[in-house]
Amino acid sequence: MAPIFAVRDHDAAMDFYERLGFTVRRYEGGGYGFACRPGVEIHLGVVPEDDHRTSAAYLFVDDADRVAAEWDSKGAEVHPPQDTEWGQHEGVLVDPDGNVIRFGSPIP
Repeated sequence: MAPIFAVRDHDAAMDFYERLGFTVRRYEGGGYGFACRPGVEIHLGVVPEDDHRTSAAYLFVDDADRVAAEWDSKGAEVHPPQDTEWGQHEGVLVDPDGNVIRFGSPIP
């Protein structure tokens, strides 16, 4: 399964995800692209400037603290991981378009 994130500036979105360590690929027809990491694929589709929808996805990772530190070092809006009552150590990334990636690893 691959979530589709609404973006307003395609080039900026592709650059953002590439900076976070995703491999990006643009759709040749324009206005659409793909951001991939091992086991993860996010589709990025352009919507009109006045379309304010956002999307969310959950990313299971081995070490949420490491992912948070990596993304934070790249200047992304990252809310640090915290332990949850359901046994996950979870953080949140918010991209420039307001899309959310919650990411978590099991509490040791």
